[in-house]
Amino acid sequence: MKTEFYQTLNRQAQALLEGEDDLIAGMANFSALLNDNLADLNWVGFYIKRDEQLVLGPFQGKVACTRIGMGKGVCGTAAALNATQRVADVHQFEGHIACDSASNSEIVIPVRCGEEVVAVLDIDSPLLNRFDEDDQKGLEMMVKSFESCLFAQIANK
Repeated sequence: MKTEFYQTLNRQAQALLEGEDDLIAGMANFSALLNDNLADLNWVGFYIKRDEQLVLGPFQGKVACTRIGMGKGVCGTAAALNATQRVADVHQFEGHIACDSASNSEIVIPVRCGEEVVAVLDIDSPLLNRFDEDDQKGLEMMVKSFESCLFAQIANK
């Protein structure tokens, strides 16, 4: 059931990004789409890699941390390792950065241009263990589509 849900949501994301060649506009609409369609979230958005830190990008949710060092917290770890971080209980994650004390679980997916991490998609939930393997696979599929749609259009600009 989740697989079909994410496939449908992915098609919506592709349609939303079609013809868009601005990274910030694409990130803004992508995060809004996820926020509107995924249950039990309290924050969804992007951090953009600038030198050796992540800088807050478009998001939906409460005020957030504006800068995160590479390798710091869940976001910085995902960026530094170039690997998705799915955390059932953020309070058990060593070095977790608590931007919103209501967040209890988190998933962070690297956004790549080629092999290089250029941003991360960060999604927080007030529920413990909100994200399972199906969510991870679905969200990773959506991020791959985001990369394909947007970076191809930016390159053709």
